[in-house]
Amino acid sequence: MDFYAIIGWVGAVSYILAYFLLVIKVLSAEQATYHAMNAFGGICLVINALVLSDMPNIVVNAVWGGLAFFALAKIMRLRIAKS
Repeated sequence: MDFYAIIGWVGAVSYILAYFLLVIKVLSAEQATYHAMNAFGGICLVINALVLSDMPNIVVNAVWGGLAFFALAKIMRLRIAKS
């Protein structure tokens, strides 16, 4: 297995683990950890898809990761506003 395939698998595991932890209520959608795991997974899967020239996966994972970064920024702004 090459380096980029490993990155892709790490991204896939990050997505799946984040969702699993959400479903079993270890994480919530209001937690930064959940969104950080999705952002990390998105970055990894975009890198893998770029190597494979897989445009549908690039777009889906870039959007998914972008939404996760948006959610993280919102959470951080709320934390700063509370302090």
